[in-house]
Amino acid sequence: MSDTPHRLDPLLRPESIALVGASPREGSYSRRVYDGLVEGGYAGAIYLVNPRYEEILGRPCYPDFESLPDVPDHAVLVLANERLLAAMQAAADSGIRAVTIYGSCHLNDGDPVPLKDRLQQIAEQNGMQVCGGNGMGFYNRDDEICLQLANIGGREPPGKVAFITHSGSVLMAYCHNQTKVRFNLSVSAGQEFTTTAADYLDFALTMESTRVACLFIETVRDPEGFIAALQKAASRNIPVVVCKVARSEAAIAFAVTHTGALAGDSAVFDAVCDRYGVLRVDDLDEMMATVQLLSMDKPVAPSGGMMALLDSGGERELLADTADQFGLGFPQITGKTRRRMVELLDDGFEAENPIDAWGSGHDYEQQFQECMNILLADDNAAVGVWVADLCDRFWVHEGYCRAAEAVAASTDKPLVFATCYSQAEHLAMTVRLLEAGIPVLDGIRPAMAAVAAAFRYRAFRQRPAPMHAEPTEDRVEAWQARLASGEGLDENEGLALLSDFGVAVVRRQIATSQEQAVEAADSLGYPVVLKTAMPGIDHKSDRGGVVLGLASASDVADAYDRMSAALGNRVMVAETAPAGIEMALGIFQDPQFGPIVMLGAGGTLVEVLNDAVFAVPPFDKAEAGRLIDRLRSRKILDGVRGQPAVAIDALAEAAANLSVLAVALGPVLQALDVNPIIVNQTGAVAVDALVAVRKGDQKDD
Repeated sequence: MSDTPHRLDPLLRPESIALVGASPREGSYSRRVYDGLVEGGYAGAIYLVNPRYEEILGRPCYPDFESLPDVPDHAVLVLANERLLAAMQAAADSGIRAVTIYGSCHLNDGDPVPLKDRLQQIAEQNGMQVCGGNGMGFYNRDDEICLQLANIGGREPPGKVAFITHSGSVLMAYCHNQTKVRFNLSVSAGQEFTTTAADYLDFALTMESTRVACLFIETVRDPEGFIAALQKAASRNIPVVVCKVARSEAAIAFAVTHTGALAGDSAVFDAVCDRYGVLRVDDLDEMMATVQLLSMDKPVAPSGGMMALLDSGGERELLADTADQFGLGFPQITGKTRRRMVELLDDGFEAENPIDAWGSGHDYEQQFQECMNILLADDNAAVGVWVADLCDRFWVHEGYCRAAEAVAASTDKPLVFATCYSQAEHLAMTVRLLEAGIPVLDGIRPAMAAVAAAFRYRAFRQRPAPMHAEPTEDRVEAWQARLASGEGLDENEGLALLSDFGVAVVRRQIATSQEQAVEAADSLGYPVVLKTAMPGIDHKSDRGGVVLGLASASDVADAYDRMSAALGNRVMVAETAPAGIEMALGIFQDPQFGPIVMLGAGGTLVEVLNDAVFAVPPFDKAEAGRLIDRLRSRKILDGVRGQPAVAIDALAEAAANLSVLAVALGPVLQALDVNPIIVNQTGAVAVDALVAVRKGDQKDD
């Protein structure tokens, strides 16, 4: 139980609750809610409300809110959809601050405004916190408050994991199968009338028992609150594990019909996760395995990798294949470890990580115990993974359990079991091993996903604080005013914008006559490039608006005459970009999370290659380098087939400076494309820039 006040206390930690629609009938929803409160140990006042009864189960029953002896903190509306609106308004009129709604909130009553919207309007106008609608409620185990429609009866011991979900079915799946993880808080957020997943997460982070938070979500309805909660989690070293659905077009459409969610861009959400250390997983098994590992009392060691012990050569290969898919390797064991291992293993078995230790099976229990002890004592060990398809009542696995319990008691590094077959029957062993601090991760893919997530979180915690550049105030104000005018920028002005924020650009001059064009070329030095600078011309190359390799004044004059006759007299004369690798940078406005920076392969194949990473700005040069390392084209930058390596640091610096621009001009900048930016041995130079200004209606969103 936490003594820290929180704005959600009336909802999640109420001192009094009114159960509206109370009924004594066994099996009814309202009876289940009542039983959950009583059996869960709720110590506050419970007021039953239903005009059909004067008494229910020995408690007085009141006809309405006005008849109650006090104004309750929280009202639970266990009512049919057609009765919700009146009850919601009555609760608001009575000064009740929080409401839980289980109903779907869909009603064909002839009103053009959906019932959901009418209920939400009442809540917003009266500052009411609402869990739901179309949800399963919540269970705050620390404070013994069970308003979770999916409860299975009895008082559940509190745990270390906070669970927030947009799916009631997922809530039931997790909360009805709690042999592996115990929750301190579980919330089915439903349609999030006024109270969102961000609010619940913020509340969970104030609970002293929270070790890990996990979310199953369709969208983020409060991006600003969500980011604030993620920052709080990072500051308190509480990992946040998220399974966000609605990546595909079909799933996005289903999300809209399910809870009215606008799912958002998956790549942008990945960028948000990367920025704030959120561990995104692909499915419920991966999330459960990751939560199990991260909620352990022993975190992975600050350095080193995964040490694995098996009793099967075939499963050793399966482990290696699966680990590789998650970017996991197996650190080499030290010479000392290898010598000790050789003494233990049967002849013909390799003393290499991962280790297959099953030979003759003679004295296997002691042998496996010593092997794992030696592996975890290795300087390169961060976590021990014991791979075995545990099965209750199998004598070999009984020996494994005894050995693992002894190992766990003698090391400060985490030890987990991982099964290759997720349906192995080992409930009794799982419970026994959990008591020894050893989780059982079912399925080799979820297990490897969990280990990979734990290492990602470790890397996030070890990142140095970013040290990005700060632009001068007058420069920012000047460009804010220019972009706020609403007039578009041509390529020349776009390059000037980049230059003012520290991105190197090609030298160039504007010309409006043949004579000016030739003078500009003479000044810049041949060969030069001639581009149309007339406004409103897209895809310049396709329309004859770009001529490369002009090597003399006569070439420039002839090219100018042709271009001005076809497209107009205003042109840009630019130096020829140095040879190098074409990359691309960009900024765009995400409707949920604001400015996002893109970094990827460039040139004419930018859309075909689809090799790009996205990041939340601002970030520094070191972080930009980490982003570059994630590109599939990264190896090309190091030089292939005899080509020299290029100046990756220069590309990283350009990306970092662009990220500062993205934040400084975000309110007035809709998009900026830098394609290509040429990277060679000496630097990175932007050749082209396309700027889109935010219109007035966009800035007011």
